[in-house]
Amino acid sequence: MSKIAIIGSSGYIAKFLIEQLLRTDNFNEIIKIDKTSKDDVFYLDLLEPEKFDYNILNDVEFVIFTAAISSPDKCAEEFKLCWNINVIGTKYFIREALKRNCHVIFFSSDAVYGDIQSKRYDENSETKAHTSYGIMKKSIEDEFKNHNLFKSLRLSYVVSAKDKFVSYCLECIKENKVAEVFHPFYRNCIMLNDVFNAIIWIIQNWDLYQPFVLNVTGNELISRIQIADEINRVFSNRLIYKIVKPDEDFYKNRSQITQMISLYLKKYNILEQKTFSEKIQRELENIKL
Repeated sequence: MSKIAIIGSSGYIAKFLIEQLLRTDNFNEIIKIDKTSKDDVFYLDLLEPEKFDYNILNDVEFVIFTAAISSPDKCAEEFKLCWNINVIGTKYFIREALKRNCHVIFFSSDAVYGDIQSKRYDENSETKAHTSYGIMKKSIEDEFKNHNLFKSLRLSYVVSAKDKFVSYCLECIKENKVAEVFHPFYRNCIMLNDVFNAIIWIIQNWDLYQPFVLNVTGNELISRIQIADEINRVFSNRLIYKIVKPDEDFYKNRSQITQMISLYLKKYNILEQKTFSEKIQRELENIKL
């Protein structure tokens, strides 16, 4: 039985992780840490990380660090503010956690790689982040990658019924509106439940898994058009959409295509080997519109 802390506990991914963790028998306590005033949450402002009571972490075995300003546009437009949160404050917190022998699982991103057309990035690929958001995630990885209590999960686009794009499409169905689907925009999308399964595997196999980073990624390169078509497969073509080519500003802060693969997901049988179509249909099958 382990005690686990979730940093950024109010985020939609973190909320899902907490719900799933509470259903397991592996953890006797889950500590929620966030910039919120809820009674069951410990307050943390990453702009002032020195004010946090780190004694809370003294008997915590695993820290899952999900907190960040994740909007690529905001990271570019308000770089100093986001740097102070995503890098300065985050490094401060992680150092304090490592001092207390916590195992830290850090949520990173495929944005750390940069943008080389037709390149397939794996865990051994050099990171050449060019966007503000990617540079921030890379800075954390570079700082702690040699620490044996630190591991980074590089997430591709995480798909669920509540992710930004899918929820937008579902809302368009409800309101009978035409959805705008940006294209080209491709990622090796991963399902939210797969993120949880990867975390559980890392926790259970910390010493077995020697690399400091794991790419949490799907096998297929998926466009937003394909996601829209999968939604229509489930909801009987009720989603009406038009394909829109974003202006150049959209691609300043994000790559058109990031093809990320993993050397280890299949090797260690970390995730079930099903198609994206199978996984997203299972995710959406109980949604009522």
